[in-house]
Amino acid sequence: MLALKYLLITGGLGMILVAMSILAYDLYRELMYRRALSAAPTGTLPPLPQLRWRTSLALALLAWGPLLLAFSIVVVPSGTAGVRVSQTSGTQPGTLYPGVHFVTPLVEEVALFDTRDQIFTTGTTEDGRAAGNVTAKSQLLDVQAKEGLTLGLAITVRYRLDPKRLDYIQGSLPRPVEKEIVPPTVASVWRELVPNYTVRDVFSAKREEVRQRAAGLITQKLAADGIVVKEVMLRDIQLPPEYAQGLETLLLKEQENDRMGVETELKQKQVRIAELEAEATKVQQIKQAEGEAQVHVLQAKGESDAMQYTLPLKEKQIQQSKLEAEARKEATIQNAEAAAQAKVIDSKAESERRTLLAEAEAGRIRVTAAADAERLQSEGAILKQNPLLINKIVAERLSDKLQIMMVPADGKFFFANDVLHSMSAANQASQAEQSEAQPR
Repeated sequence: MLALKYLLITGGLGMILVAMSILAYDLYRELMYRRALSAAPTGTLPPLPQLRWRTSLALALLAWGPLLLAFSIVVVPSGTAGVRVSQTSGTQPGTLYPGVHFVTPLVEEVALFDTRDQIFTTGTTEDGRAAGNVTAKSQLLDVQAKEGLTLGLAITVRYRLDPKRLDYIQGSLPRPVEKEIVPPTVASVWRELVPNYTVRDVFSAKREEVRQRAAGLITQKLAADGIVVKEVMLRDIQLPPEYAQGLETLLLKEQENDRMGVETELKQKQVRIAELEAEATKVQQIKQAEGEAQVHVLQAKGESDAMQYTLPLKEKQIQQSKLEAEARKEATIQNAEAAAQAKVIDSKAESERRTLLAEAEAGRIRVTAAADAERLQSEGAILKQNPLLINKIVAERLSDKLQIMMVPADGKFFFANDVLHSMSAANQASQAEQSEAQPR
């Protein structure tokens, strides 16, 4: 259809060009004729050719046919839509979707709109470059939080024009919509909403809530202008440097608190598991105890039934035990009497033994005394016969304390003579005492 349109336009323009060419040629011929007429004598030139203005006018009028037909053909490209705009009645209702449409030439025109998804973004894109489309801003959206601190928001809004409301957009909204409507609406919503929250809420605690509320308000406001919002993304939040440092410390503490909460919950679950295991063990022990009790009851019943037969036997055993106890008692008494008699006999024998020992000791002493007396008498007799034995005995007794010196026995050394005389006197005295003691 585009080829036909361009062909009609070419044909119409060609016919107009031919008509103009005819008129130009005729004018050129007339001009040349007038020049020749001024130079040549009268009557020698052929008659003046007539201008073919009727032919040119006919061709020009016929040229408007294909041109008007071509102007009545409008092709709406893919991804766009259009509305009819009349020079007499303004914007016409209805939407022209992609394809071929016919309009009133020279009276109506078609305003085209891009109906594909468009992006409005603040800040930089994910690859670090500023967004390059017509709806982008390289700066972050500055908003103030509840504390009065300024936040920089990196926002992306995905939207498209509602094809059903293009007539309203064309007739009521400023153009282009991407620059005149979307950016101020998005900025006003965020600047109205964020001051209701603290910086901490916007950054972490209620970030999704803030995004959802902003998306709802933006969708509601832009929907009234025929703009369909598909998605509102809060990509990044730039905090004030001093607050960012403090918030980072606070987030670390909150993470530590969350970790401790998880550990505490795990410990509680472990305690709960231990309680359940203890209860299961308790129930098992109760069941086991009930079983054992039933077994004991059955055993007791069996023993009770058996006692009916064993009681007479037990009574006989008791009587026999009593008789045996009496026999053991009598045997014990007899054993005690025999033991007493044995102790008496033992005491008498001990007394006699001691008497005999005393008599034996006295006899030994007398015999020892007599033997000592006889020994002394024999030693005295020997000393009388050999007085030099005294020196020998003295030397033997004093050998470990004194040094012995041998001297002649002729009486020239007074010390030896005195010692010998004293020893002999002592021997005589002892013999006299013994002689006096023997008669007694």
